[in-house]
Amino acid sequence: MKLEIRVVLRNLGLLLLVLSAVIASVAVFAAYERWTGGPKAGGDLAALLITAGFSAACGGVLVRAGRRPGSLLGQREAFLLVAASWLVAAAVAAIPFRIWATLRVDATELTPVAVHAFDRYINCYFEAMSGLTTTGSTVVSALSTLPRSLLLWRALTQWLGGLGIVVLFVAVLPMLGGGSRRVYRIEAPGPSPDGVTPRIQDTARVLWLIYSGLTVIEILVLKTCGMGWFDAACHTFATLATGGFGTQDASMGPYSSAVQIVVIVFMIFAGINFALYHKLLQRQWRAVRKDPELRVYLGVLLVATVIVTISLSLRAPAPSAQTPAPSVAANVHDAAFQVVSLQTTTGFCTTDFDQWGFVAKAVLLTLMFIGGSAGSTGGGIKVVRIMIVAKVLWAEIEHAYRPKVVRPVRIGKAVIDADLKLNTIVYLLGIAVLFCLGTSLLMFFESSSELDITSAATAAAATLNNIGPGLAKVGPTQNFAGFSDPSKIVMSILMLLGRLEVFTVVALLSPKFWREE
Repeated sequence: MKLEIRVVLRNLGLLLLVLSAVIASVAVFAAYERWTGGPKAGGDLAALLITAGFSAACGGVLVRAGRRPGSLLGQREAFLLVAASWLVAAAVAAIPFRIWATLRVDATELTPVAVHAFDRYINCYFEAMSGLTTTGSTVVSALSTLPRSLLLWRALTQWLGGLGIVVLFVAVLPMLGGGSRRVYRIEAPGPSPDGVTPRIQDTARVLWLIYSGLTVIEILVLKTCGMGWFDAACHTFATLATGGFGTQDASMGPYSSAVQIVVIVFMIFAGINFALYHKLLQRQWRAVRKDPELRVYLGVLLVATVIVTISLSLRAPAPSAQTPAPSVAANVHDAAFQVVSLQTTTGFCTTDFDQWGFVAKAVLLTLMFIGGSAGSTGGGIKVVRIMIVAKVLWAEIEHAYRPKVVRPVRIGKAVIDADLKLNTIVYLLGIAVLFCLGTSLLMFFESSSELDITSAATAAAATLNNIGPGLAKVGPTQNFAGFSDPSKIVMSILMLLGRLEVFTVVALLSPKFWREE
């Protein structure tokens, strides 16, 4: 069948109209800041209005060029729409940063580092892609010198990307028709996202209502703990999206222990399959309590926290009058925050974990690849895939010494069929290949700057798994501004591949995809 490009263009145009409305709402906030005499750096309102108008104009052109609303998306059109949506949305989301850097009124109030962050479009695109894919890697230093409207826009890009801008599209725009199921299945994270209602559009709406409800609750709780409304909103958007964009260079370090504990709790919530929340609302307590992936997810968090706490306690420096030894409670707190942050792929930090010992850093690096649950906003491989691979491996070991035993592989009561086994193993192989390839490309493009292997490998892992910080030169106190433009392009691609879980993007590179059947 012929690839229906026009139906893709129409739906892409509708998505741009939605994005334009969101940007316009941030422009309203910028106008309010000006009207009330709040902190401002100049140029942000114009940048947002220009971008909103440009996005609306492009969206209108694409809608007009597309087919009638009744047109349906086939499988190939759905693949193309999902991939194009992220690429185009990032391109538009980057524009306010670049225009602001050009139109800023009084650059003398800004540090040279902050001004330099958005002096090239590739930096802006990297920041926008990092936001929408909920990666949290940044090229910006001196965040407090940026206009609050742009900080809000950074946070909103993550919130929109949390459950997926395309899932939001399915929820609010019913004209996708039968194609909505294809789009949802391609976009929703995880190997087998559970539908919570018979209709995909209703499922998308339910998940976004739950997501929005948790957002409101966390904002209120953070406000109660002493955060201002602005910081509470920005950190909530980043927490529930497992993104990690904050408003301070020191991430969550400057905030109170109460605030950090609240963030830990909601990061854990964000890493859970959102379909389980729907079951809770339906009072299916037993089904949630016995969910095998949830049990393993929480178990890994607990075990990793214990191991890191022990590592921190054993490496604690000898106490002195000037530097007393950290308490066990402080070690537990730091370990729990970093373990939860990196497994859920949020990327917030309260301390420089790059200074921790080998065991603690090895645990954190492992958690970067494990990630959250399927159907959550977290990135990484996903807990259920690790479970499937472990079950398949054990089954093969058992088959070696009991060749006559035929035992189905199960996750809970569900039997894992051969197709899902193969899909999972191929996915893990793909992640391994991309990780090695990404590391090699970063080493090649940064050969003149003598980038060390730890920095290159963890930069590749952090962007591919949508984590944010890595180790060494991309550690929690560093950023990605020092990388060359080709390296930023590589890492932007890794972010997209990680967010769409490889297959969607790779399928578009196959000549057979574009060939008429």
